[in-house]
Amino acid sequence: MATFLRTLSYQYQWLYDGISRTAALSVGGEQRFRQLALENLEISKSTEVLDLCCGAGQTTRFLVQYSDRVTGLDISPVAIERAKKNVPQANYVEGLAQKMPLDDNQFDLVHTSSALHEMTPKELEQILQEVYRVLKPGGIFTLVDFHPPTNPLYWLPVSIFMVLFETETAWKLLKTDLTGLLTNQDFEIIKKSLYAGGSLQVIQAKK
Repeated sequence: MATFLRTLSYQYQWLYDGISRTAALSVGGEQRFRQLALENLEISKSTEVLDLCCGAGQTTRFLVQYSDRVTGLDISPVAIERAKKNVPQANYVEGLAQKMPLDDNQFDLVHTSSALHEMTPKELEQILQEVYRVLKPGGIFTLVDFHPPTNPLYWLPVSIFMVLFETETAWKLLKTDLTGLLTNQDFEIIKKSLYAGGSLQVIQAKK
């Protein structure tokens, strides 16, 4: 069940962006946050990139600095329209992450930022299957999302944030072994890093 503040944040882009920027301070600011999942990846101008659950293009605008072949996918037509205005350099597709209207073996890199915690366990499994399908052999899936804090001092701010802005699916993700799910889907884990007292995880996995 969505909270009141969560509903408002999706209605008003300025509020959503403000919340995102404030949360990103824990890792050094928004620019640093948007780059976390891209660190140490080789991305050229011809790399086929999918920004999965792209929203209004918050990370898409960083991806287009690396590649001229960036596609953003989101289920929300409102978000897609905002993304087109914010980052016109990318291409956009409206569709479900768990049933992407995209070809097999299409992308070299699939990226998603703070989106998997929005999904039910069944949807999450379907999304990982779809990511595997649309990636080229040897392609990389990179993600950043919530993780149970390893530093006890972070549990209180994370819990407050969850209560104010998130749903039960975010709490479920804290109990989910994403690396295990990826391995079960035949991904090879390349790297897993924790940030912000362990409350954020970055995973890079290869098809």
